[in-house]
Amino acid sequence: MSFTRYLYKEINWANRLIVIKGAKGVGKTTMLLQHIKRCFPDAQRALYASADHIWFSTHSILDLAEYHYSHGGTHLFLDEVHKYKGWEQEIKNIYDSYPNLHLVVTGPSMLKLDQSLIADLSRRHRLYTMEGLSFREYLKLEGIADLPVFPLEELLGNHFSLASEITSKVKVLQHFERYIQSGYYPFYREEGDGFADRLQQVIDTIVSSEIPAVSNIEYDSVYKTKQLLGVLAESAPYTLNISSLCNTLQSSRNNVLKLLDLMDKAALVRRLYAVESGMKMLTKPEKILFYNTNLMYSLTPHADAGTMRETFLASQIGAAHALYMPKQGDFVVDGKWLLEVGGKKKGFSQIKDVKDSFVVADNIDVGFGNKIPLWLFGLLY
Repeated sequence: MSFTRYLYKEINWANRLIVIKGAKGVGKTTMLLQHIKRCFPDAQRALYASADHIWFSTHSILDLAEYHYSHGGTHLFLDEVHKYKGWEQEIKNIYDSYPNLHLVVTGPSMLKLDQSLIADLSRRHRLYTMEGLSFREYLKLEGIADLPVFPLEELLGNHFSLASEITSKVKVLQHFERYIQSGYYPFYREEGDGFADRLQQVIDTIVSSEIPAVSNIEYDSVYKTKQLLGVLAESAPYTLNISSLCNTLQSSRNNVLKLLDLMDKAALVRRLYAVESGMKMLTKPEKILFYNTNLMYSLTPHADAGTMRETFLASQIGAAHALYMPKQGDFVVDGKWLLEVGGKKKGFSQIKDVKDSFVVADNIDVGFGNKIPLWLFGLLY
């Protein structure tokens, strides 16, 4: 109870319908249970249920809501809602039928609302997305440092003072190395040496269960998704060659792009597009990164250092900002800031004379001028 995820304070818990999306293992269930324990001393008012429970094979969500409401319940928390077929319509019916009942539902990152109900539910619900632990949260959870969130603009403009103050008290780099290997998913604390095996199980559940539940793809596509992950794991950096992927997977261009779209929505990979191309499912991305460094190391034990740096930076900035591939440099953020990522000796030759450009360097405690330490971007949320 002493540690809550960053999203907890951002949620307006007074809303009557709250939808929380997030990858498996990032802490959605724990956050719900913490909220119930903290805010409902009268336990009968709040009910938590997981929609994949066998009870729902012979009962409906509507049955549960009716029973709970008629027995004095005011809040219903439904986890894993995507496992229940037709959940959107029943949630809408509950919302309309029980005006004094508050609903909180959770599902995977790729959770989507049926098009026919978006217009109705969009007026009713607040949608939130939970990312994995930021480096800042990891330091707090480990009891190493309790640091505030820094907006990106402040971090870019004041990085020397921020990094100097923090590193005078904390040996950041040794903790950063552990974080990129196994600090993104909160369950690392439970698993210890078994973290890699648990993460492999999470990946398998996402591919074999969550993606089919939300997208209705067939078994052959599930198998090809696993194949695609394997191909990406063996390629570093992940500059996309669609023709090569199509040949390897024995699949059409459109199908490969669709699989990449599903994997992106499932928070397994992150697609990066050229600035001018926009983000469309059938537009070829310029580069593919794993969604976070833990996934990367789980699938590629001898991961490329350069790709690791880009993956970390994208995972931290991408939580709240738009990322694109520029013609020079590695990332353009919100169409405004240009970032070039590298090791401690990385220079400015590739982005010289570009306005609002920065070098993001690994293995340094403190930067100078427009050279910023990589770890510092872990304080954005």
